[in-house]
Amino acid sequence: MDSLNEAFELVVRFCEKNYDSISSIALEKWIKKLEPFKLEGSTAFLLTENEFTKNIISTHYKEMIEKGFENVMGFPIKVELLIRSKDEDDNSMAVSDDPEQFDNLTFENFVKGKSNELAYAFSTAVAGSSENKGSINTNQTFNPLFIYGDSGLGKTHLMKAIENEVRKKNPDIKIIYTTGENFLNELVEAISKKSTTDFHAKYRSADFLLVDDIQFIAGKETAQQEFFHTFNDLYNARKQIVLTADIAPSKMNTLEDRIRSRFALGVQVDIQPPDFETRMAIVKRKSELVGLQLSDNICRLIAEKIKTNIRQLEGTVNKMKGLTEFTKETPSMAMAQKVVKEIMIQNHPQEITVDRVINEVAQVFKVTPEDIRSTNRSKNISRARKVCIYLLKEVKGMTYIQIGNELNKNHSTMTIHYQNVCDEMNRNRDFRQIVQDLEKNLKNS
Repeated sequence: MDSLNEAFELVVRFCEKNYDSISSIALEKWIKKLEPFKLEGSTAFLLTENEFTKNIISTHYKEMIEKGFENVMGFPIKVELLIRSKDEDDNSMAVSDDPEQFDNLTFENFVKGKSNELAYAFSTAVAGSSENKGSINTNQTFNPLFIYGDSGLGKTHLMKAIENEVRKKNPDIKIIYTTGENFLNELVEAISKKSTTDFHAKYRSADFLLVDDIQFIAGKETAQQEFFHTFNDLYNARKQIVLTADIAPSKMNTLEDRIRSRFALGVQVDIQPPDFETRMAIVKRKSELVGLQLSDNICRLIAEKIKTNIRQLEGTVNKMKGLTEFTKETPSMAMAQKVVKEIMIQNHPQEITVDRVINEVAQVFKVTPEDIRSTNRSKNISRARKVCIYLLKEVKGMTYIQIGNELNKNHSTMTIHYQNVCDEMNRNRDFRQIVQDLEKNLKNS
C-alpha cells in the first residue's frame, strides 16, 4: 500500500460495506470528510474541521474507523483526531488539537501578491485602528471592510489576522468572530428558546464584529432583519465591522437593498486567484512550515498545475509531507504529480442536478424518487417532497415555477411548501440538522 490516503480509502469502503447503521449522509458528512494526516507507529492521525465535528466522530464513529483500519492494515490501529484550521477560505491549513487553532493566522505568515495586496493593505489598516486604547476605530473609512472572492483565496486568513493583531494590541477589546451560518443558527436557537435578548446583547456589544461568509444570510428574512439592526447599532457606535463573502454584495440577488447599501458605507475589496509567482511563494512557505524540503522543480510543478485555490496548494504540500513520513521516500516529481492529480480530483465539485437533489432526499427519507414526483400525499413522502422544494430553491436557486414544472406540481403551492420547511426547521432541531446536512452534502461533494 503506497500511502495513508489509500489505506483510509479502504477504511471508508469497509465502514460503508459492513455497517448498515451508518447512513450515506452520515458517511459523507463525518467519515469521508476526514483527511489522513500521518501514521506514527500504530496510531493514525486524521484531520477534522472543528471541535464539534471532532466530538461527534469521537462519540459515534471512532470505534468503527479503528476496526476498519485493523481490517485493512492487519493489526490494531489507534485513531487520533486533530482539528484542522480550515474553512472555505483558510490560507494556512494548520494542524492542531487546540481549539485556539486560528492563532497562527497572522499578517506575518500571509503570502502577499498582486492578487491580494489591496485586501492585505486594508486589513492591516483596520487592525491598526485599535492601537490606542479608548479610541477604537475612530476612522470610519474602512467600516465596514468587505472582502470578497472565491473559496480558498485567503479571506478567512485576513479576517483572523485582524482579530489576532487587534487582540495582541488590546486584549480588553471585545471581538466576536462568527460565520453567516452560525449567526443564523444562533438566532434560530435564540428564537426557539425565547432568549433573543441575550442574542442582541452578545452581538450588539462587540467592539469588533467579524462575520465570515455573510452571503449565507441572503434570502433569510429574519436573519437579515436581525443583522440589519445589529449592523446599525455597531456602526452608529463607531465599532468596527469586517465581512467576507464569495461574491460582491451587488451580485447577491436575494440580499435586501437596505443591507446592501450598508455594506457600501465602507470599503469593498476583492481577492483574485494568485499569479504564478505568488503560488510558488505559497508552496515554498508552506513546505518550510511543515519541514518538507521541496526542489524548485517540484514547487514549480505544483504552482503550474494548481492555479485557482490556495487551499489546494497547501493541501498538496500536506499530503506530500504525509507520504514522505509514511513511505520514508524523498519527495519526487512523480510523487508530486500523483498528489496533485488526487487533490484536483477530490476538489472537483459534482454537478448539482435536479435528479441528484431528489435522489439524495429520497435516500434520507427512505422513499423513492418516483414517490417524490408522484401525487402520493402520505406524510413521509410529502415531507420529502417539501424538502426537495426547499433544496432546489436554496441550493440550485430555481424559481418556484421551475420547481413546479420539475415536480409536476402547481407552482403556486411551491412557496407554501418552502415556508413549511422553514417553519419546521425553526421548531424542530433534528429536522433542521437533517436538512442542513443534505444542503452541505450537495454543495461540498
